[in-house]
Amino acid sequence: MSMSAQKEVVVVIGPGLIGQAIARRVGAGRTLLLADLKQANAEAAAETLLNAGFDAHTATVDVSSCASVRALVAAATAFGKITRVIHAAGVSPSQASPQTILCVDLCGTALTLEEFGDVIAEGGSCVVIASQSGHRLGALSVEQNAALATTPTEDLLKLPFLQPAKVKESPHAYQLAKRGNSLRVMAEAARWAKRGARVNTISPGIIITPWRATNSAAQGLKAISV
Repeated sequence: MSMSAQKEVVVVIGPGLIGQAIARRVGAGRTLLLADLKQANAEAAAETLLNAGFDAHTATVDVSSCASVRALVAAATAFGKITRVIHAAGVSPSQASPQTILCVDLCGTALTLEEFGDVIAEGGSCVVIASQSGHRLGALSVEQNAALATTPTEDLLKLPFLQPAKVKESPHAYQLAKRGNSLRVMAEAARWAKRGARVNTISPGIIITPWRATNSAAQGLKAISV
């Protein structure tokens, strides 16, 4: 086993400037695995962190694909025990259609929590970057909240209130996805606790970074949207 494999592993999904900032705070002395839909984005982030003295590696991931997320889990566990997960990947209303937003931001987050929750090390933790947009959505019913929190990932997009006829605008889809992120984390917290691990979510407001300003939707997932 290499020295890198003996270290704790920090997985950064969506290594834009927010993901990198968190990685800098928790990555010292640990192996960083930076995963993005676009290899070039992951490599650019890795170069920055390598130059800052971190042990950084790259991977590609499509968070909306179960096979892709499981491949990322396998790649991360090959380095050692996963003790930190930073989920900062997503698409914004200006980038994608309502159904793509729900698929990536809602289902992608649920899938990430599900797969990494099965392998997170005791004492580990995860942070999910949600958005204040999720708190600007009107009140949902008790049944809708429960559905977003606990419906199996593969069935989330089958929920009646998430159908195209009900969600016609990207901002609405984004609000639903980000509300779902917070609810999903609340539900997953109990399962992660059984492994002695924690999971939390934060909801930033409007954040404009050089990453956002210089990368178009065509370049794939970005680190965080508002």
